[in-house]
Amino acid sequence: MLIDDIRAHMRQGAIDAWLLADFRGSNAVLNRLLGGARRHLTRRAMLLIPARAEPVLLAHGLDAGSFNGASIGPDLLCQERYLGWRDLHQWIQSRVGAFDRIAMEYTPGNALPVIGQVDAGTVELVRALAGVEVVSSANLVQVAAARWGAPALQAHLDASVRVDEVKNEAFALIGHSLRQGRTIHEHEVAAFIQQRFGERGLEFPDGPIVGVNAHAGDPHYGPSAERPTPIRPGDWILIDLWARLPGDHNIHSDVTWTGFAGREPSREHRRVFDLVLAARDAALARAQAAFRAAETVQGWQLDDAAREVFLRAEMGEHIRHRTGHSLSPGPLVHGVGMNLDNLETHDTRAMLPDTGFTIEPGLYLPDFGVRSEINVYVDPARGPIVTCPVQREIILV
Repeated sequence: MLIDDIRAHMRQGAIDAWLLADFRGSNAVLNRLLGGARRHLTRRAMLLIPARAEPVLLAHGLDAGSFNGASIGPDLLCQERYLGWRDLHQWIQSRVGAFDRIAMEYTPGNALPVIGQVDAGTVELVRALAGVEVVSSANLVQVAAARWGAPALQAHLDASVRVDEVKNEAFALIGHSLRQGRTIHEHEVAAFIQQRFGERGLEFPDGPIVGVNAHAGDPHYGPSAERPTPIRPGDWILIDLWARLPGDHNIHSDVTWTGFAGREPSREHRRVFDLVLAARDAALARAQAAFRAAETVQGWQLDDAAREVFLRAEMGEHIRHRTGHSLSPGPLVHGVGMNLDNLETHDTRAMLPDTGFTIEPGLYLPDFGVRSEINVYVDPARGPIVTCPVQREIILV
């Protein structure tokens, strides 16, 4: 049961209670914990989850009805109401002040911005009124909001099959067009992918990325009909696409593959491609080795495992981003769990069972770029497993 897992993780980390503070829906973790329903909130709300007692929700009287039926486990939440700021302060003093060490959605020094969903003033207020030590809830968020569960895993595997089929169709469309002597543009391939996603019952928030040559060297390039770019023989092609079965309880399949419009890519294409695959596989091997050894491994360590491959090859100047991001339930492709990152942030969150992430190292040169992206699920029994097809060779179209 979720509440039992949360409490167990708190006790393991010597955390007395978890305080989730929200203002007008600012804390997505609180909403996720309470089932993900869309609520119209106008005032401050707080959810207190003690490690050894029942949770309690504080809501303003005007918003209380929005929480009717809210629960974390099988029982409805105990709800308390307040009217003014004095009532709120008194509640913090009495309820939160009963503990010594509490977790909130913050990290010291803003080390993990994705966790920073509580403003500094609220943290200051809690410290001053309750006299507590405030620590980060980063790993608690993983336990509460980043885990998949069996139904989500199956839906993700299903989506991965469909996404891979669409990816194959997109490369085939490019090849067929070139063989027929018909001009095809990046944005037309992107529109084809979107159409096929819809026909296959998938949803996607944006994208995909279809970039040739120098455009493949821009990690967040967006093809556009206003700036049409044809795909010609001899071009290097990168396609990054993501989609899921409908619903925020499902997980996106997010993959990137690269190809060449011709029979023989250049020696430099192959060299960079092989380096990216080696970095990808090094991060995966590090994660799997840690699981086999029952060793705690953190996101920054997996990022280092991949980036070290690039640094040894003296290609560090062509790195543009971290190695991977969390995959979790919720509206965003980039989830709320551990990222593979020791570049943009120093992610000290642990790789936990029943969570997932991408591994997507890339090298970006002035005239082309290579990224290879796979999805990984941390099976509680088997450890990190890849949930999508894995590119081993350059696609020749």
